[in-house]
Amino acid sequence: MTRAVSISLDQFYRPQPGGIATYVRGLIQGLTSVEDESLRLLGIVPRGEPTQDVSDLALERVRAHAPVSVLTQLWSRWPLGVPSFSDVVHATSVAGPFAGGKRDAVHTAGLHDLLWRDEPSASTPRGIRFHERRLQMLKRRGDVRVVTTAPGLAQRLIDDGFAPERLHESRLGVDDARTVPDSEDQVRAALAQRGVEGPFTLYVGTREPRKNLERLARAHAIAQSTNRELGPLVLVGPPGWGDVDSGDAVSLGLVSRSLLQGLYRDATVFAYVPRAEGWGLPPVEALHAGARVVASTTTPSVLNNDEAVRVDPLDVDAIAEGLVRALAQGDDETSRQRRRASVSSLTWRNAALDHLAAWQ
Repeated sequence: MTRAVSISLDQFYRPQPGGIATYVRGLIQGLTSVEDESLRLLGIVPRGEPTQDVSDLALERVRAHAPVSVLTQLWSRWPLGVPSFSDVVHATSVAGPFAGGKRDAVHTAGLHDLLWRDEPSASTPRGIRFHERRLQMLKRRGDVRVVTTAPGLAQRLIDDGFAPERLHESRLGVDDARTVPDSEDQVRAALAQRGVEGPFTLYVGTREPRKNLERLARAHAIAQSTNRELGPLVLVGPPGWGDVDSGDAVSLGLVSRSLLQGLYRDATVFAYVPRAEGWGLPPVEALHAGARVVASTTTPSVLNNDEAVRVDPLDVDAIAEGLVRALAQGDDETSRQRRRASVSSLTWRNAALDHLAAWQ
């Protein structure tokens, strides 16, 4: 018997799709890999053009005849665009939808962080109000199951008044077997165009105050003054918002997925020390590539991973010491394989299996 699963794709239509879009893309990839012939995957898309390519998503498209801004408001009370035959309706964020489908349909919502509480300066007052209202709505809505994607988030929600039986934890994924990393020569050539020769320290993510790049740049300068093997600090990712002083760091901006994987593989050290984070995909991707990693204690994805050097993001000296400690770790194939193994359970197939369990 066919089971229709409707998944919101609105994130791909927002100005900055961000990490939630990565989660949605990976979830669909994982659900496809399960090869369950009873699953019929449908993607609910707003009116308009996506800001990120969705042509590779292996599901049927169902058009909700309203732009993403309107759907964000309507979905709290009206399931516009949700097929009436849906057995499962999965809201990939607090935007929704939270209803629709068959009378006995399972409704779930993905909740990825509480960043508007943890780092209020990273949100507008309007954004904080919106997320808090949706959180309180989900708390009241006993008919909606909540899928959490960050370690420790479920317990925080229980402490906040959510019923434990409504919460389902899911792993996230980092595997990307479809992409062949650029060769070492290609990586060197790309870096040489920006004046980077030899070893380098890598950061991947948006450039915004929450990511703590000012402290990372200062710490890197301290550590590099006595450890030249760290090389320059190289930044990969789009500009976010707010003024960020990244010192002498070299910015590559957005790069291809194949170059990114090559950069992860070839970096002397990967550093990621945000003040607050929802999950933190980049350090896990770096470990997946075998790289030595420094991450802040506020990065949930590596909270219990002993292969990452964890540091206080507010202490520049601690970050500098962490870079030196990471540099001292082995970089032979045995060490790299150990780092890969530390994140081996974080696959999109396992994420899909976690979601399927929540939909039972």
